[in-house]
Amino acid sequence: MLSKGFVQVYTGDGKGKTTAAMGLALRALGAGLKVCFLQFMKSRVYSEHQILPQISPLLTLETIGKPYFIAVEGSLSPEQLKEWGDDVVVFPAGKPPADYLEMIAGGLAKARQAVCSGQYDLVVLDEINVALHFGLVTWADLSELIDCKPAHVELVLTGRGATAELMEKADLVTEMRELKHYYSKGVDARKGVDC
Repeated sequence: MLSKGFVQVYTGDGKGKTTAAMGLALRALGAGLKVCFLQFMKSRVYSEHQILPQISPLLTLETIGKPYFIAVEGSLSPEQLKEWGDDVVVFPAGKPPADYLEMIAGGLAKARQAVCSGQYDLVVLDEINVALHFGLVTWADLSELIDCKPAHVELVLTGRGATAELMEKADLVTEMRELKHYYSKGVDARKGVDC
């Protein structure tokens, strides 16, 4: 058990937010700490899902997402929409898909239980910032969840677009900033490195 737990935020447009959170989770497991890693907005299609469940009985890993992305109308160019095809569901601003809202609400209840119960030493809410950005989670609900955190629990929130309120409330904020990326040269996500 940690003597003091903090609230960490990993945000920004650069690569590495989830990767950093996973590294922290592995470090915590190595120290014998109990970890809950909840991945919002993701399904079990990433390479880490092949190995993480086998690493330690101290790890709880769950995805709370669909096998497609969501986007607000007007946020993607026609070229991007064509490229993404059926892998993206577009919705009007302020009206996210009902099934996504319901699923994320269930995930938020699990997150609240994981954080507030104090049964875990480290809780990671991966991509929760994106859920907040899309209006799938309210700031009031997320703020309340942070406030219920027992003193010994370390809480990590990841995803692009962390709000000013969240960054103010956090003890540590790291912004991943893209300076250069091979995606801009047409390189697709590579299994084992990017997904």
